[in-house]
Amino acid sequence: MQATDIIIKKRDKRELSKEEINFFIQGFTDGEIPDYQVAAWAMAIMLNGMSDREVTDLTLAMVNSGEILDMSQLVRIAVDKHSTGGVGDKTSLVVLPIVAACGLPVGKMSGRGLGFSGGTLDKMEAIPGFRTDLTPEEVKTQLQETGLVLTGQSRDLAPADGKLYA
Repeated sequence: MQATDIIIKKRDKRELSKEEINFFIQGFTDGEIPDYQVAAWAMAIMLNGMSDREVTDLTLAMVNSGEILDMSQLVRIAVDKHSTGGVGDKTSLVVLPIVAACGLPVGKMSGRGLGFSGGTLDKMEAIPGFRTDLTPEEVKTQLQETGLVLTGQSRDLAPADGKLYA
């Protein structure tokens, strides 16, 4: 399998297989597929879209690019909040505490450097002492103890996510 063949397939408006998506994401995460090929692949996706199955496979490939935290032993149910961001990206800073105050544990992995206004993590890191580079163990402990955790991706957690956003 080659990255260029996958780019051409998506450019030609054909559906990618789960194996092709996994290959592409893993190759990029491992540094075997250069960023310029990922840019071409992303442009082909932007122009031609993805099927629901492709989106699901891409999401799972990104999740599986690193360590997966199992929270099932810590909390009965945990939720995540996702948004596309936007100017100011204020949603997480309001929604997470409200959800946690209602007794529903909420974990959030946010981004940084998203456009001219920055991401949620950029804003939070402006607060002296606020850390967004939590270890997997710190994420688990904080979710269990406070019912709320806000962290960023790392080398271990969702490395493909961090590379794609960059």
